[in-house]
Amino acid sequence: MPRLPNITSKQLAKFFKKEGYILDHASGSHYVYYQPVTKKRAVIPMHNKDLPKGTLLAILRQNGYSKDDLSKGLRK
Repeated sequence: MPRLPNITSKQLAKFFKKEGYILDHASGSHYVYYQPVTKKRAVIPMHNKDLPKGTLLAILRQNGYSKDDLSKGLRK
């Protein structure tokens, strides 16, 4: 299993957009993306720093993605 890459919120949002998520709404500095097929939501804190590892893992896990899925999605 690959190591978790250091990514920013914008890169994570780009990954979710590739996976079919659309921007539902923004609440302050948190953007909520919605996947109409699976009816799942991803809340991404939009800050200028890299996402903490635990936060990144939690967002991925809640939406059914693994580290491998993220690595492959970022390479596309």
